[in-house]
Amino acid sequence: MLSLEKQLNEKIKNIFKTSGFDEKFAFVKPSDRPDLSDFQCNGALALAKSLKQNPREIGQKIADELADDNDIETVSVDGPGFINIKLKNEFVAQNMNEMAVDSRLGCAKTKNPKTVVMDFGGPNVAKALHVGHLRSAVIGESIRRIIDFLGNKVISDVHFGDWGTPMGMILSQIIFEDGDLSKVETYDIEAISAFYKKANVRCKEDEKAAETARLITAELQNGNKEYVKAWKHLRAVSVNAVKENYDELDAHFDLWLGESDAHEMCEKIVQIAKDKNISEVDEGATIIRLPETNKPMPPVILVKSDGGFGYQLTDIATIKMRVDDLKADEIIYVVDKRQSLHFEQVFQVAKMLSIAPDVNLKHVGFGTVNGADGKPFKTRDGGVMNLKDLIEMSKNKVRSSMPKPDEVEGYGKAEIEKLVSEVAMAAIKFQDLKNTAASGYIFDLEDFAKFDGKTGPYIQYAIARINSILRKADESGAIQGKIIIFENDERTLALKLAGFENAVLRAGIDKEPSIIADYAYSLAQIFSSFYNTCPIMSAENEQVKASRLKLAALVRDVLKQALYLLGIKAPEKMLKAN
Repeated sequence: MLSLEKQLNEKIKNIFKTSGFDEKFAFVKPSDRPDLSDFQCNGALALAKSLKQNPREIGQKIADELADDNDIETVSVDGPGFINIKLKNEFVAQNMNEMAVDSRLGCAKTKNPKTVVMDFGGPNVAKALHVGHLRSAVIGESIRRIIDFLGNKVISDVHFGDWGTPMGMILSQIIFEDGDLSKVETYDIEAISAFYKKANVRCKEDEKAAETARLITAELQNGNKEYVKAWKHLRAVSVNAVKENYDELDAHFDLWLGESDAHEMCEKIVQIAKDKNISEVDEGATIIRLPETNKPMPPVILVKSDGGFGYQLTDIATIKMRVDDLKADEIIYVVDKRQSLHFEQVFQVAKMLSIAPDVNLKHVGFGTVNGADGKPFKTRDGGVMNLKDLIEMSKNKVRSSMPKPDEVEGYGKAEIEKLVSEVAMAAIKFQDLKNTAASGYIFDLEDFAKFDGKTGPYIQYAIARINSILRKADESGAIQGKIIIFENDERTLALKLAGFENAVLRAGIDKEPSIIADYAYSLAQIFSSFYNTCPIMSAENEQVKASRLKLAALVRDVLKQALYLLGIKAPEKMLKAN
């Protein structure tokens, strides 16, 4: 099916064509003044500039043609040439009936699907996921779902940090404490994390210890069998630990590759750079100098003076692997925006090496999760909060507003806990995703889990409310029927539903889930207004009741799909403590 906007575009395109106007200006957008019209076309202004004619005259010519269309209620030309269009209720209702039986709810798949590799997550060996990893997982998973829904092939990779200096630090700390690595395979994630924390302190205070860690890192990367054996255990334990966190966040990864998987390709990149004569040796390190534009660009270190590979080289090598092995058309990195310079350097070198021709490389940089003081969110003792603890805090907050197990029929302990988890994750994720990715936000535990306001639970509640209406209708024998628009609030709701495809498309193009979050909240609000003014079960006749039931069901389905694209579940029922 074609959305209202696409159908209008087709109508205007035909008028432009027969009038001899450039069709690239033949498109509409939702009206800036919904009280005056449903859509507006600004093409007359652009045409007037290129044709050196009066924009109002061009606009009027287009409007006169549109006025003869049976689907158009009114059309007018305002201001310097804006064409305002109001659709007939029958045309809008017809679109709603088509949308209601469309499994994709009016959202077409892209005609030119791409293979998109998404790099988000970025956990590190021996480090528990903390609040800083939240945004990467939540934003990345939502973008993954949106791009996939639009019909592209998406391959997600966690890109595990398992091959850099932190590995050498952990191994050196274990040797420092145990004398050797014989006990490594007995250590769990808590022990490994403790070693890393102590190593971090020791290497900062003792340059000799830091140098030892660097040397062990280089030996590990060069294949030292003892170090590689220990590394395999450290990596396996760390992967299993972070998988639990990602499962709770419902973040999906197709690949669990790490920096280590790019090791062999790193050697090839160094050789390619040498063959192309773009690398040089400077104080024992192999580097690539980058051309400076409007700001200084530090050189990229391929091989450090101690023989270990540079941090950026791994990402450069991984790009080549993703192009060669996965046939990527686009590679998207969802990483803290403070890493923007790193990605500028990496993308520039990839271009210089010609390892990703015609591949779009994009960094979606996000802001920080902040406390009430506006600074990055911390624990009470000033440390970085673990993601596991943040989730538990959220669950406790939600749990306090829920009935106790067995207070509601059919809801024992397991069912209550499932609901607590779904509502808590909706609260966490929506608070994140309602903000633009690039902006930071304040994590407010007291506000984010409310059932009213711009929150995830508010939208979950709207869905559950409609489920309740539909259940009662079913129990009374009422059935859904053809959507017919009788009232202005029905029309407003229908036009909002018609904009779902546009919201999804814009979110996909901009890699911006907040567009869908805004849309879902607005739709839930408009439904609430509709429900207050347009009775459903007590409608004046069966035809009106049947129409409004179907319209409500469509709202429910669109809200559920919107939440899915945000990575949020929609419980069948929502419960509150008495």
